[in-house]
Amino acid sequence: MDITQIQNRLNSLSGWQAKYREIMMLGKKLPALPEALKTPDALVQGCESNVWLHLDLDENQERLVLIADSDTRIVKGLLAIILATYNNLLPHEAKEVDAYELFEEMGLIKHLSPSRGNGVKAIIERIKAQVNAFQ
Repeated sequence: MDITQIQNRLNSLSGWQAKYREIMMLGKKLPALPEALKTPDALVQGCESNVWLHLDLDENQERLVLIADSDTRIVKGLLAIILATYNNLLPHEAKEVDAYELFEEMGLIKHLSPSRGNGVKAIIERIKAQVNAFQ
């Protein structure tokens, strides 16, 4: 599912419980990272839950490829949304994207605890910092 499909799906649901269930389903579809990739370098600082993030360029060294995992189900669902936002973008395109704003537009941020909201911000900031390193 791409980010537009996810946005349309979440925006069509009424109530936080329905959106929460959808986020949990997205998390179930996110492939688990192999244990070998759950390294201290991949751990995102600023998240209450453990979040491991890897970002690279595809084999043509053009488009972003992100993989991530978390030890909590809801965060895995939030990661699925973030990955759908940035995967396959060119680095200069990714710089223009504000995934946190997308979360707000979908009505998700207001339902997250402050620590989860800060975790989402930390993940997005980590992605932006790594994208900037490509240029």
